[in-house]
Amino acid sequence: MPPRKEPPKTGKSAVKRAAIYARVSTIHQVDKDSLPLQKQELVGFCKYSLGIEDYIIFEDAGYSGKNTDRPAFQRMLEQIRNGLFTHLVVWKIDRISRNLLDFATMYAELKKLGVAFVSKNEQFDTSSSMGEAMLKIILVFAELERGMTSERVTATMINRASNGVWNGGRVHFGYSYDKEKQVFSLAPEEAPIARMMFDEYENSCSLVQVTRRLNSLGYRTRYGNMFSPVTVQLVLRNPWYKGTYRYNYYKFPSRHEVKDESEWVLVDNHHPAIVEASQFARVQEILNRNKRFRNEPGRSIHCERPIVFAGLLWCADCGSAMVASPGRIHVSGYRPSKYACPKAARSKECPAKIVSDTIIGEFLLNYVLNIMNAQKEFAVIRSLEELERRLLRGSTFEAVSGIDHDGLETLWDMLSKFQPSDSVFASKYKPRQKMDPELKRLRKEKQKQERALERLNHIYLYGDSNMPDREYIVRKQTIIDALGEVNEAIGLVQQEPWNSSLSDEDFIAAASSFIMAAKMQERQYVYFVNLAKETDSGVLKSFFQSIIDSVYIRAGKVESVVFRNGLAHKFTYNDSKAGE
Repeated sequence: MPPRKEPPKTGKSAVKRAAIYARVSTIHQVDKDSLPLQKQELVGFCKYSLGIEDYIIFEDAGYSGKNTDRPAFQRMLEQIRNGLFTHLVVWKIDRISRNLLDFATMYAELKKLGVAFVSKNEQFDTSSSMGEAMLKIILVFAELERGMTSERVTATMINRASNGVWNGGRVHFGYSYDKEKQVFSLAPEEAPIARMMFDEYENSCSLVQVTRRLNSLGYRTRYGNMFSPVTVQLVLRNPWYKGTYRYNYYKFPSRHEVKDESEWVLVDNHHPAIVEASQFARVQEILNRNKRFRNEPGRSIHCERPIVFAGLLWCADCGSAMVASPGRIHVSGYRPSKYACPKAARSKECPAKIVSDTIIGEFLLNYVLNIMNAQKEFAVIRSLEELERRLLRGSTFEAVSGIDHDGLETLWDMLSKFQPSDSVFASKYKPRQKMDPELKRLRKEKQKQERALERLNHIYLYGDSNMPDREYIVRKQTIIDALGEVNEAIGLVQQEPWNSSLSDEDFIAAASSFIMAAKMQERQYVYFVNLAKETDSGVLKSFFQSIIDSVYIRAGKVESVVFRNGLAHKFTYNDSKAGE
């Protein structure tokens, strides 16, 4: 390894040698002799102001200042590191980089090497303490000014919105915008479709039905796509359609979140309304009511609490369907249902015992959970015995001595054919489905908007053209609004398994399955009472009925479970605990 060269000495006694760096970012600038002008001026500055006769010129033509990945610049740095220069001379700081972090990193290295940084047009020389201090002050104030300018412009935009001035963004479906007059009008081909969405939803209370209706009539979105429940819901939720302009709504677009309502700017009667405010309010009430039914714990749109295991339980002794009745309220506040064989209750013809849904629910939930975990871990399961141990993991199964061999083999065969992302409780050996077309389209749109935002930020921060702050804010807000809508739509698609081919009953079952899967995710054990207290009983019922065909009860215990996909498991119990 060659000996490391010492940094060149600076000062009156040192031999001065300058690296002159010149850069332009466009061929247009090269053609206008910008690059030759820089070189000429810098050479004269070195000779007559710095007293440096020995210099080498490094030039990059047609390279942006957004990063330092430039051939001549990198070649110059390598020679500086080898101790060949005492000074680095540039036209302006931004010739080095428009990225303050890149510049700060380079400047720290120059300082360590003892190389002075000189900017001709900013009139400072870091070979002196004053010059170094001035450089740091300039950098700090440049960053501060940029931040303050952005804040001022943002405040101006909010003030404009408060006064009813539209700050730009995508024109909503159903509307046209006249840029010269700066006014909105109803789009004759789209407005009736938007109005139809509100009317149809108010009548049917079903996003799925509205979507089917629109698509069956041949209606399409502005971009020629079929409507989905997601796109319909975005229209129904937007106050724009009652004539209200809403601004400063979305947070920064990394997530599909909205700002606190106190930060919103709402301007009523801003533009022609497609629906009356009263109809908009009625639609919101229906949407909220349906949302509570699907998602919120402990809430139901039904007057009576659904019986979770109604229609699923059968007496293993006589084959009768078990009937439910309300049980006593627990100290926790939960009121279970109890199930009994009608023959045992009426005539004592059957020896069946009464069983509570707390026992059944705890058993079934944790067995389903164990199957789900076994699917995740199947790659490391080596035998049927090990699979059985994993399925009987947890205190609920302490009394269970085993699972029938045929059922274990069937499950093993299913797990070996399924992918980890497939649902083991779906139809038997169901082939993997392609990504939902709507989700695929939304993700492409999201990538497009994210790239647009990245390009805009680069142009504003590091580009050679001086973009006005107001133009940057307006264009950025347009992209943020578009990203906010896309993220919201993606969130709805991922949270709600929308599918226009589903019946409403199937849709509710699918939504319930998603909610339950989310609640059970990453858990090793589920306490039924706790889950039942925090989950709508309608969701629990839909979940169990979507994956289970029947459950047979003997001596107050689960004897066997038959799933809708054909999987059937029968359990044997330890003699010492049987019938307890």
